[in-house]
Amino acid sequence: MNYLKIIMPVILSIAFVTYLIAQSGVEYDHSKNPYYSHTNAELVKVSDEEWEKILPPAVYQIAREQGTERAFTGKYWNNHAKGTYYCAVCGNPLYSSETKFDSHTGWPSFYKPLNKNSIGLRPDSDGDRTEVSCKRCGSHLGHVFNDGPPPTGDRFCMDGNVLDFEPSK
Repeated sequence: MNYLKIIMPVILSIAFVTYLIAQSGVEYDHSKNPYYSHTNAELVKVSDEEWEKILPPAVYQIAREQGTERAFTGKYWNNHAKGTYYCAVCGNPLYSSETKFDSHTGWPSFYKPLNKNSIGLRPDSDGDRTEVSCKRCGSHLGHVFNDGPPPTGDRFCMDGNVLDFEPSK
């Protein structure tokens, strides 16, 4: 029985670390994505089959299948650096850190997009929410709610794993 007192904490520690790694933000090499650009504003029309070959599974699941990462696990929910947030799928500029705020939800939240051409809005399939998508590639980014701070009252609640961040220089 003494070996259980020694082995069980080790097993539980390994399981917990594995869980944390699996839930952490997704990084991937954009050089393998021919559509990724911070400057090209042309619309990207790519099939989901092609995106599935290019994107990491966790990014694809959110961006193309309207998934959601768990709260407090994605990239940037707790990022306080100054800079610009981009679509991780196509590189489209989306939000400025100047409009990011702590919504206490576990997801990066902004009170307004970088500009009106950055994002698209459409009713979500559940009929209760408004989905936010990238205007350039059509990827799902999150949802917008009307419980945000002034001056807009909006809370653009984004999935961090479909965002990239570039700090200000």
